Amino acid sequence: SVAATAEEIPSFGGGGSRGANGAGQGQDSELSCLNNSAQNGEPSSAGGAHTNVNGLSTTNNGNSVSNNVGIPAPAASNNAVSSDANSVKKKKRLSQSEEDVIRLIGQHLHDLGLNQTVDLLMQESGCRLEHSSATKFCNHVVEGEWDKAESDLSELKALMHSPSAIVVSPTMLQLRMKFLLLQQKYLEYLEDAKVLEALQVLRAELTPLKYNTERIHILSGYLMCSHAEDLRAKAEWEGKGTASRTKLLDKLQTYLPPSVMLPPRRLQTLLRQAVELQRERCLYHNTKLDSGLDSVSLLLDHACSRKQFPCYTQQILTEHCNEVWFCKFSNDGTKLATGSKDTTVIVWHVNTSHQLKLMKTLEGHAYGVSYLAWSPDDTYLIACGPDDCSELWLWNVQTGELRTKMSQSHEDSLTSVAWNPDGKRFVTGGQRGQFYQCDLDGNLLDSWEGVRVQCLWCLGDARTVLASDTHQRIRGYNFEDLTDRNIVQEDHPIMSFTVSKNGRLALLNVATQGVHLWDLHDRVLVRKYQGVTQGFYTIHSCFGGHNEDFIASGSEDHKVYIWHRRSELPIAELTGHTRTVNCVSWNPVVPGLLASASDDGTVRIWGPAPFLDVQDAEGLNECSMDS
Repeated sequence: SVAATAEEIPSFGGGGSRGANGAGQGQDSELSCLNNSAQNGEPSSAGGAHTNVNGLSTTNNGNSVSNNVGIPAPAASNNAVSSDANSVKKKKRLSQSEEDVIRLIGQHLHDLGLNQTVDLLMQESGCRLEHSSATKFCNHVVEGEWDKAESDLSELKALMHSPSAIVVSPTMLQLRMKFLLLQQKYLEYLEDAKVLEALQVLRAELTPLKYNTERIHILSGYLMCSHAEDLRAKAEWEGKGTASRTKLLDKLQTYLPPSVMLPPRRLQTLLRQAVELQRERCLYHNTKLDSGLDSVSLLLDHACSRKQFPCYTQQILTEHCNEVWFCKFSNDGTKLATGSKDTTVIVWHVNTSHQLKLMKTLEGHAYGVSYLAWSPDDTYLIACGPDDCSELWLWNVQTGELRTKMSQSHEDSLTSVAWNPDGKRFVTGGQRGQFYQCDLDGNLLDSWEGVRVQCLWCLGDARTVLASDTHQRIRGYNFEDLTDRNIVQEDHPIMSFTVSKNGRLALLNVATQGVHLWDLHDRVLVRKYQGVTQGFYTIHSCFGGHNEDFIASGSEDHKVYIWHRRSELPIAELTGHTRTVNCVSWNPVVPGLLASASDDGTVRIWGPAPFLDVQDAEGLNECSMDS
C-alpha cells in the first residue's frame, strides 16, 4: 500500500525493513526474498498485519486504517483473511519467463533505489530476486568487507559455473574470484598508503594462490607509486570506492549463473539490444546515436522516414562545360573534387549548412580528368586521365599549385591511382601494362611489369595494393616482398571497385552484371545488387552513410541507385540527371550528403527533404521511435 509505513512492511530473509524512499535505508536489507508463506498457501502477513498490495487498504490487528483515497477501510474479518488465503492457494503458478520478467523489473527498481517496492513485488509474486548467498556476498564487496566476502565464496562455490564454452571446475572459478577480490583489497590498501598491509596481502594471500603470476609481478610494481593519482593512472583503476567495487562485481558476476545473481543492468541491456536490432532493420536509419536509451522512446517501434534520407536534390553544380566523369569528397568531408572532360578539376568547399561553393579550378589536363584521389590528410589531390593519357597531376589543394606532373613514358596509360596510408607514396597504373609506386615528386620507387590495371586500392597495412586487371580478377600485390595472390575472381570485366574503411568489404562494378559485394577476408561473393544498368562504361560506386550501412552507384539509365548493404533491392532510385551517371560519392563525415557526376555536365548534391513536417523534424533531430 502507498500509505503503508516502513514498519508495517515485513522484512525478508532477516535483512531488516527498507525505508519508503528505498535509497540509503535499503542498503542493509537482503535483496533475495522468497515468499514462502505465499507458496504454502498462507496469507502474506506478519505479526497480525495485513497489507492489500493493490494500495487500497491496510489493517493492523483488525484496526481500520484509511486507504489512499481518504475513505475509512472496514476492519478485516476472519472470513476475509480466509478468503485471501484461498485466493493465494488458487493463484496461477508463474511460468519461468514470467518469473524472469519479475526479477528483471525488480533489479531495475532496486538500481533506482525503490527497495520498498522491490520487497512488495517479491512478496506478492513469490519470486526471489537473488540467491541469499549472492546478496550477502554483494553487500560485503560493496562495503569493502573483504574477509567476509572471501568467506562467502565458500558458500557460492557450489553455485558457480564457467562463463565460457570451456568447462572450468568450481575450484578454479573460486580461485579466480578470490584473486579478483584480493587484487581490489591490495589496491585499496596502497591508495590509503597502508604499504605494510598491502605487502602482507601480496606476500601472504595473493602469491600463495599460484595463479596469474604475471599479474602479480605487475601488482608488485605498484608499490613504487609515489601517490594515489600515480597508482590509479598506472593501474588504470578508478580508485577506492563504489565505482571500482561495482566494476569488480560486474566481473565476479560472470562466474555465477543468472538464477543465482542477475547480470548487472540486465533489463537495460535487453532494451538496448532491442533498440539496436530495430535500427539495424530500419532501411533508412542513417544517424549516429549514443548507446544509451535516453535518446529514444521505448513506447513505439523505431522507423526513420524516407524524408530524412539523402533522396532529394539540394544543389545542382553547373560550372563544368562538358561531361563530368568523377567526383570525390575529401576525407574530412569539407571539400568535393570533380573531374570533367572539359580538362578541369573543380574543388568545392562544403560549408556548415552543407551548401557547396566553388573554391578552386585546376586546369591543364589536356585529355580530361577521369579519376581523382585525395591524400590521407587532404593536402594533395592526384588527377588521372582516360586510357590515352600518359600523365598524372599532383596538386597542392590549399595553394592551387601543381607539385608534380608525372609521366614515365609516352607509351603509358595512367588511368588509376591510390595513396599509401602514410601519405608519402602512391601507386598508379593503366591497361597498357604499367604499375608504378612513386613518391610525392614523381620519382619511381618500385614497378610491377605486365599488370594491366583497371583500378587500384591501398589497404591499411601500408604494404598490400589491390589491383583489378584485364583477367576479370582482383589480386593483392606486396611491394616489399614482391609477392602477389588472387583475391577476387569474376566472370566478367571489373570496371571499378572500392573498399570499405575497415578493409573487409569490396564493392565492384562488373560489366553487364551490376554491383557486387565481396568479402575480402573470406574471398566470397556476399551479394549482387539489383536494378542498376551497367554496360561497359566505367561507373564508380561507393559505400556511405552512418557506419557505411549503404551503397550507392551511378547507372547508364541516368539514375542513382541506393541500397541498404544487407538488401539486394534498391531502397531509393534518384532521378534528375539526363544522361549516364558516372560516379557517386558519399560524404564520409555528413551521412546525409551524397554527390553524383553525370555525362549531362552537372554534379547533383543530394540530401534530406528541404521541408520536414513536425514529426519528421523530430525524427531527424532525435531519431525518435515514430512509426
